[in-house]
Amino acid sequence: MFTSHIKYLKDNPKGYWFRAKLYGYGWIPAKWQGWMVLVIFIGAVLLNLYRIFSYSTSENEAIMSFVPQLLIMIGILITICYKTGEKPRWQWGVPKKYKK
Repeated sequence: MFTSHIKYLKDNPKGYWFRAKLYGYGWIPAKWQGWMVLVIFIGAVLLNLYRIFSYSTSENEAIMSFVPQLLIMIGILITICYKTGEKPRWQWGVPKKYKK
């Protein structure tokens, strides 16, 4: 199964940064640029979380500040995935042409 998954990711003639997930709906990074976007996103979320919770006076204030900013960052990530990735689709398993 792992080898067919690798074949699926490597078969990328259009150079998509993100390929459609094999199970479910969404994307998975397929090139280094996609992985870099994901690492930057995770780093930005963690830095924002640290910043907000270290300077807030109450947990309620921190949560009310963090959630809208997180939703904006998720929206930016989805936009990048949509523009640089293949069209997402519901899929359950490796397509037949990639199986051994």
